[in-house]
Amino acid sequence: MIENDPSDDLRRLGEWLTEAGLELTVLRPHAGDALPETLDDYLAFVVLGGDQNAYPAADGTPGAPWFPQLEGLLRKAVRNRVPTLAICLGAQLLAQAHGGLVERGPSGPEIGPGLVGKRDATDNDPLFKWVPLIPDVIQWHRDEITELPLRSVLLAASSRCPHQAFRLGDRAWAVQFHIECDIEMVEAWAASDRDGLDELGYDAEAVVYAIAEILPDVEEVWQPFATRFASLALGTLPDSDIPNPTGHTLPLLGQ
Repeated sequence: MIENDPSDDLRRLGEWLTEAGLELTVLRPHAGDALPETLDDYLAFVVLGGDQNAYPAADGTPGAPWFPQLEGLLRKAVRNRVPTLAICLGAQLLAQAHGGLVERGPSGPEIGPGLVGKRDATDNDPLFKWVPLIPDVIQWHRDEITELPLRSVLLAASSRCPHQAFRLGDRAWAVQFHIECDIEMVEAWAASDRDGLDELGYDAEAVVYAIAEILPDVEEVWQPFATRFASLALGTLPDSDIPNPTGHTLPLLGQ
C-alpha cells in the first residue's frame, strides 16, 4: 500500500484486508520510502488519500515529489491487470495517470457523511454489484475528478460530485470517498482543518459526530467490499469470471 500522507493511513481498511488473508506491505514515500519500479512481486496495489493536490502547481511542480513515479505504477497496474484500489487522492491520481482531469471541485468541497448512488454498470462489476444501491460513505475532499479517463466505467455518482467511483480495465477500482476511517482519524482531520471548516460554515464537532453516527453503516457495506477485493487478489473471489494469473503467495503492496 502507498501511504501518501501520515494523516490518512490504513486504519480499518488494513484490518479488513488482513482479516481477509492478505499480507500488507506499507510504503510511506512521505517518510522517505522508495517506490518499487514494478509491481511484479505483489498481488495487489492500494493507494490511499492525502492532503496534497493530485495535479501540478502552476509552475509544474507535482503535488508531491513521488507522484510522477506513483502515476507510472498506476499505469503499470492497469496494463498488467494487478488488482488495484485507489482511495480519494489515490483515485484522482489513478484518473490523472490515465488521461482524466482533476480540478478544484466546481460545486465546492464534500465533507462529512454522504450517500452515493450506484450506476447500472455495477450490475456486472465483481465488487460493486454487491454494494447497496445508495451506500453510506465518508467524504473529505475539495478537489475532484471532473473528467474520467477514456474507457473507464462509472460505478457511482452523487448530485454534487458526478464521479464518485469508477473502474479501469477489469481490476482497478477508484473511489473518491473514504472507507478506511475510524473516529480517531476523523477527529484528527477536523482538528487540523478547523480553520477551513470554519470558513465553510461547518461546525467541526458536529461533522465528527455525524460521521461517528454512520461508521457502523460504513463498515457494514465496505468491509465486505474490501473482503471481495482481497479475494480477487488471492484468486478466491466466488462466482467471478476474472482469472488470477499470479497465484496466492505474494504480499499486498498498499499505502
